[in-house]
Amino acid sequence: MFSHVMLGCSDRDRAQKFYDATLGALGVRPGRDFGKSTWWMTRTGSFGIAPPRDGEVCSHGNGSTIGFDATSPEQVDAWHAAGIANGGTSIEDPPGVRDGGFGKLYLAYLRDPDGNKLCGYYRYPKE
Repeated sequence: MFSHVMLGCSDRDRAQKFYDATLGALGVRPGRDFGKSTWWMTRTGSFGIAPPRDGEVCSHGNGSTIGFDATSPEQVDAWHAAGIANGGTSIEDPPGVRDGGFGKLYLAYLRDPDGNKLCGYYRYPKE
């Protein structure tokens, strides 16, 4: 459904360090510099960061969450640990299993250094 997600950042070097670490924990190669933006690309989509083009201060979207797909609960934990080690902040409940309307999930939540809300996400196979 989505081709890409792009977030504003106030310090591109700091943001790239954070996303190289967290996305690297999910098996994604380091971001590529495209002049005014940095992009991480996979077969299923792309993720980019850049300072806001209008020159205004970067801000996060209240109520917005970007979820990153993981292949296991252990990969979610590695993603979460990489985020904390690289300037992120753990939020909400600790990483763990949630059982809701979407089936059994393993989730972890972070705020990146600019305050954007992120989720590491693993969906358990249906039993």
